[in-house]
Amino acid sequence: MKVMSYIAALALLIGAAISIPTHAQDRHFLAVTASNTPTNNLLVYNSSNQLIQTLPTGGSGGVAGNSGGIATSRDRLAVVNFGSENVSIFIRSEEGFRLEQVIPTVSSPLSVAFGHGHLYVLGSTTVESHQVFDFGVSPGIDGEAALLHADGSAAQVGVLYRQLIITEKSNAIETVNLASDGAVDGSATLVQNIPSNVNVPLGLVTRDNEAYVTIAHANEISLVRNDSVVTVTGSGTQSAPCWLALDGPYLFSANSPSMSVSRYLVYGTQIIQAEAVAASFNGKPTDVAYRNGVLGVIDGAGAVSHLSVFDVDGDGNLTLRGVSTINSAANGVAIVPTGD
Repeated sequence: MKVMSYIAALALLIGAAISIPTHAQDRHFLAVTASNTPTNNLLVYNSSNQLIQTLPTGGSGGVAGNSGGIATSRDRLAVVNFGSENVSIFIRSEEGFRLEQVIPTVSSPLSVAFGHGHLYVLGSTTVESHQVFDFGVSPGIDGEAALLHADGSAAQVGVLYRQLIITEKSNAIETVNLASDGAVDGSATLVQNIPSNVNVPLGLVTRDNEAYVTIAHANEISLVRNDSVVTVTGSGTQSAPCWLALDGPYLFSANSPSMSVSRYLVYGTQIIQAEAVAASFNGKPTDVAYRNGVLGVIDGAGAVSHLSVFDVDGDGNLTLRGVSTINSAANGVAIVPTGD
């Protein structure tokens, strides 16, 4: 009854706070992923799920067990090249994307994020910052920190106010402070109040000064605020919530073993599962991203992947727009509004 009261109260807030969404057919966007092959390619799909560009990244793929392998900022996009230890930067114009530059990284990159005038790169043993300018991304680092375990189990990096938050699958959720200009500054510090049953922290999503973080093998999602875990919620019937996307009061978790996406309601310190199975897949989801009323999910089964794209309505319901098959173990997903 208590959970139902929470949901009813939140429904009233949602009804007052969310305007009627744009009709699905009026949404124009691009969905992007990377082939993750030895010769890595950026794959660009339009809002009708048609592959419209295949662009070499100039690097080599081969990453797995991570999230956030693609990040966007305005018309710029970053893609990890795990095998060649570099990150590709693409820029978008009316003619489409083009490769702008390839920047070296200190360790093999797994996850990238933009914020505070920087590109942040999480590698297998380090996290580093590169300043972003109008004309491109600095190839040199202006800050670097070693990870707490630095054993190759790093999973994802996210941006908070004056901090980065990082997961390592060998049971670490950690933060790294940023200097006033946004550069990495200081050492990694373990988040406080991590549950005693912590088992494989994986995906995360940030908003303002808080982060939602999955603890996959404990079947839990946690809320981290001010360097401390303040809430932990179980995933119910769905096993191992792995990767996360956030849309206002709706938190979506991609559950790899269950081959599903769940929808949660989040407000204050509450994380409440509203729909255990909001969508199902034929493969195991490996990443999820949300932007402007559109949710993208990558799932994989062996050497074949699928890019599924959903419209998200004002109640958080998912409507499938289409599915594209990719003949490789694709990595990363991002939604890019076009404004057409």
